[in-house]
Amino acid sequence: MNNQVENGAIEEKIKKVVSELVAKMGFEADVEVLKSQEDEREAIVCNIKTEESSFLIGQYGINLQSLQHIARLLVRKEIQERINFVLDVNSYRQEKNESIINMAHDLAEQCLADRRAIVMRPMSPYERRIIHLELSKNDKIQTESIGEGEDRRVVIKPLDLV
Repeated sequence: MNNQVENGAIEEKIKKVVSELVAKMGFEADVEVLKSQEDEREAIVCNIKTEESSFLIGQYGINLQSLQHIARLLVRKEIQERINFVLDVNSYRQEKNESIINMAHDLAEQCLADRRAIVMRPMSPYERRIIHLELSKNDKIQTESIGEGEDRRVVIKPLDLV
C-alpha cells in the first residue's frame, strides 16, 4: 500500500513539473500521467494535451525528445530516486510506436515471402529498439543494426539465410 502512495506522489510531482515547464514555455496544456506496460514492466507516460502540439513535437519528434530530456532533469531535482518516464504530446509517440511496429511486421512478412534481407530507413536508437524487441518474438527472422550515427538502420533477415 505504501508503495502505491509513493508512486502516486511521484506521478503528481512529474505532472506538476511538466505542467510548470510547459506553462513557462508559453503553452496552454493539460497534463495527464498514465501507467502503461512496456517490455513486461510498468512505464509512466506523461501525456501533454494541447492545441499547439506541432511546436512541442517538432520535426520528426526532435523537440519532444529535447523536452523529455529537460523534464527528466527537472524531475530528478525534485525526486531523489531515478525515475524514468516517457513524455508524449497528444499521444504522438504512442501512435508513432504503433506505426513503427506495424511497419516492422509488414517488412518481416515481406522478408520471409521474398526470402531476402530488408534494410530499413535510418532510425533513432529508440525506434530501432522497438523494432528489435517486437521482432524478437518471431523465431523465423533475425534483426541487427548496421551503420553509424544518424545513418544507423535495422536489417531484417530470414533465419534460413543467416
